[in-house]
Amino acid sequence: MTELATSADGTRIAYDRFGSGPVLIFVDGAMQFRAFDPQTGALAELLAERGLTTVRYDRRGRGESAFDGPSSLDQELADLAALIETVGGPAALYGSSSGGAIALAAGAAGLPISRLALWEVPLDAELGDEGAVFLAGLRETISTGDTEASLLYFMKDMPAEWVEGSRNSPAWEVMKALTPSLVPDSEALAWTQTAPRKELFAPITVPVLAMLGEQTLPLFPPAAESIVAAVADGRTTRVAGANHGWELDEMATTLVDFLRE
Repeated sequence: MTELATSADGTRIAYDRFGSGPVLIFVDGAMQFRAFDPQTGALAELLAERGLTTVRYDRRGRGESAFDGPSSLDQELADLAALIETVGGPAALYGSSSGGAIALAAGAAGLPISRLALWEVPLDAELGDEGAVFLAGLRETISTGDTEASLLYFMKDMPAEWVEGSRNSPAWEVMKALTPSLVPDSEALAWTQTAPRKELFAPITVPVLAMLGEQTLPLFPPAAESIVAAVADGRTTRVAGANHGWELDEMATTLVDFLRE
């Protein structure tokens, strides 16, 4: 049953809560929300069966968390703060892809977080300007109101087969409607290049697990190593998976082991 948390600006954030035990909140990546990503929902339910309280929410501008116009990273962090308070923090975060950059920003901002589990965060080189350039271009494209052009811009560096597969699927129209909510993903990734990562991530003192698929894209391993090198208590691990996806049971086992250490 959908529950609601109220963010600082009054935006209502819709979420599902499963199980009882230590709290784990899922911070979705670019194209994810509850009704559009059943695999993550299945993971939340499986982890609840294994003794956790799992929280899956629709980020603002997605699903049942209604919001008009582009959102911001600060608003995303305020949403997370409200959600953690509502469900009873501190909470561990599972950040998926660009959601992992949002989770890192939440940790650096001092939200009451107990652990960070991150899945294949697509970080560019430390101190580069790729993120800032991309963010400026995305904002400009979104401002035109052309959702298809905005989505194609956001996906321009992804494997061509991913883009074509999406364009030829019924999911394309749903994805186009998400484009205003993609700004915080890009803003969080750009933030990770604004200063040395040891400086940016210095406030993150909780354990951090950077996870990778056994078969993964060349971008992800150096990004994971960059995160681990910059936090006080970090490590990487491999999970059965390929093409930015993971195998359900092994991911559940990996997360339970990490959260119950």
